[in-house]
This record gives sequence, structure tokens and C-alpha cells, in this order.
Amino acid sequence: QVEPVESGGGWVQAGASLQISCTLSGRIFGTYSMGWFRQVPGKEREIAAAINWRGDNTFYADSVKGRFSISRQYAKNTVYLQMNNLKPEDTAVYYCAAKPPEHGNRYYTGVQDYDYWGQGTQVTVSS
Repeated sequence: QVEPVESGGGWVQAGASLQISCTLSGRIFGTYSMGWFRQVPGKEREIAAAINWRGDNTFYADSVKGRFSISRQYAKNTVYLQMNNLKPEDTAVYYCAAKPPEHGNRYYTGVQDYDYWGQGTQVTVSS
């Protein structure tokens, strides 16, 4: 059973930083592409950032570019999303997603691309 497990959400004031983490089974982590999505009530889930299985190719949504950073640490089977200069509009439930390996070395940005999802972690940014 592949089950991403998120941690690190919380409440912060605008301008603050927060890091959220996602851990995957060690046996497979090194071969899976990973993504961070976010969702607010009444809206569709959207990509925030993604990283390929080798960790050398990343994607950021325009809304977070320059403020968020995705990285992965293989020794800890963990992918991180470092969020800086947070804004109230970043408030959402953040979901970690994992995609089994395919040919190539790319990241994936569509909800439909991913096979496994975590339960989500709430991030609230107050003004």
C-alpha cells in the first residue's frame, strides 16, 4: 500500500514561512515523481509544485513562483515544500501526491497524473 503522509501544516501570519513534509515508503520513494497540490472549499485542486524522481527538475505554479521551493531528501524518504512570504491567499489544504515511475525524467502537474494521495494538511495564513 502506497500512502503519502503529510505533516507540518499550521497557522501563520502573512509574511511568515512554513515547511510542510511528505513521507513515502522507503522502498519506492526514490523512483516516484512527487507533487504538492492545494485546495480551498468550492474550488478545484490545483498544482503548487512538482518534482521529478531524480530531484533535478521542478515546476512551480505562477502564484507561488519565487516564494515556494520543493525538494526531496532520499535518506529520509521525504519531499518538502518550503513556503516563504506566505499570503492569505495561500490558505488551503495542501495534499502530497505520488506517481509511479514511467519512461523519462519529468515532473507531472495534473491531478489525473497521480495515483496516490495523502490526507492533506491545513495551512492557514492570516492577514
